[in-house]
Amino acid sequence: MATTALRREVEIVSPTRKLVMGLLFLAAGFLVWWLFARAVDPEAVTKFGMTPGGARSTIPDMQLPSQLTLNILTILTLGVGALQLILPHGFGKRTNLALGVVSALFIFAFLTWAAAGKSLNLAGLMNTTLSKAVPLTLGALAGILCERAGVVNIAIEGMMLMGAMVGALVGSVSGSLWIGLAAAVFAGALLGLVHAVLSVTYKTNQIVSGTAINIFSTGITSYISAKFMQTNQALNNPGTFPPLEIPLLSDIPFFGPILFHNNMFVYSMFIFMTLLHIGLFFTRWGLRMRAVGEHPRAADTLGINVFRTRYMAVILGGMMAGFAGGYFTLGSVGRFDEVMTAGRGFISLAAMIFGNYMPFGAFGAGLLFGFADSLASRIAILGLRIPSQFLLMAPYIATMVVLAGVVGRAQIPAADGVPYEKEG
Repeated sequence: MATTALRREVEIVSPTRKLVMGLLFLAAGFLVWWLFARAVDPEAVTKFGMTPGGARSTIPDMQLPSQLTLNILTILTLGVGALQLILPHGFGKRTNLALGVVSALFIFAFLTWAAAGKSLNLAGLMNTTLSKAVPLTLGALAGILCERAGVVNIAIEGMMLMGAMVGALVGSVSGSLWIGLAAAVFAGALLGLVHAVLSVTYKTNQIVSGTAINIFSTGITSYISAKFMQTNQALNNPGTFPPLEIPLLSDIPFFGPILFHNNMFVYSMFIFMTLLHIGLFFTRWGLRMRAVGEHPRAADTLGINVFRTRYMAVILGGMMAGFAGGYFTLGSVGRFDEVMTAGRGFISLAAMIFGNYMPFGAFGAGLLFGFADSLASRIAILGLRIPSQFLLMAPYIATMVVLAGVVGRAQIPAADGVPYEKEG
């Protein structure tokens, strides 16, 4: 016991990691000064809007002297880096928290520099970020359900696309958004069942199985859309779920309109995220599913049905992906367009890995991807000469940093992607 504790402590205070993270923090501080503080007009003022569009209650805009603010952010970032190097063990267990603080300071410095002499609606940016994070987080939850049980699921993109198309079609024909959403979830469940049959029962290569589902979904949805839904708009006009306002909470300045004035998909994301976290780590069901994903033979020895558990996990993952697909048509634009998911199923997998296969971690990664996407759309408005593609690259670079072990090794389930062969 003492040896294990000592090993963990040494791992936490590794001199190499302490040095690397300290230098990384110092480099971030230097970049804040070199790229932003040094280049900004000394007389410029940055104006941040603090009220999202459509909010009843308003609060005054925040006006900051650009260069002074950037200089303060530089000092704070350099201070974090200096403490990481000076303290005997750096920030120890809180090194990842320090990395998050430095990242937030750098992002705020970029926004301050980008909006110097201009105005940026910060509340609106956060509101859009949350909306864009919804399908990514839901897709990541679908991936967590599958991979915690040991089944790789790269078919999330196809399941989301099928859910989007079926939800729009059935919602239009039935005249009910709820029936359309139920159909989207059912379509995802069917594709999940196909994936489970191929990968669990017939032990097909799980990457090949997922790719086949993606190709099938792209083809069939594009055909139905072009043949029927685009030529007959009555089949492609389901409408969208209206925003629901939570009394009192929606009146909280800044955060209220962002968090508590949304459609049901946003609230459902928080509910599913919480339920999945509790289910995975605080219930017998979650323990069995994680056991199947980590050591299926040991789980089988203890009487856990590995095949049934994996079937259940993959079908539930398909249902979650179908629900995520329903967001595109029933929660966002109110119609279906060909390939409208635009690779977000694959981004969801990146968010799942970035979030270390944890529901709340996946939500944080989804926010990061959503923020980059939202900010990229505002670059042209601010008049910056930065290609939006560079901002869209940022989350993927961050994912590679995570996979490289800078913020700790991702805890991939040991039996992930390995078909189970029952003995005897």
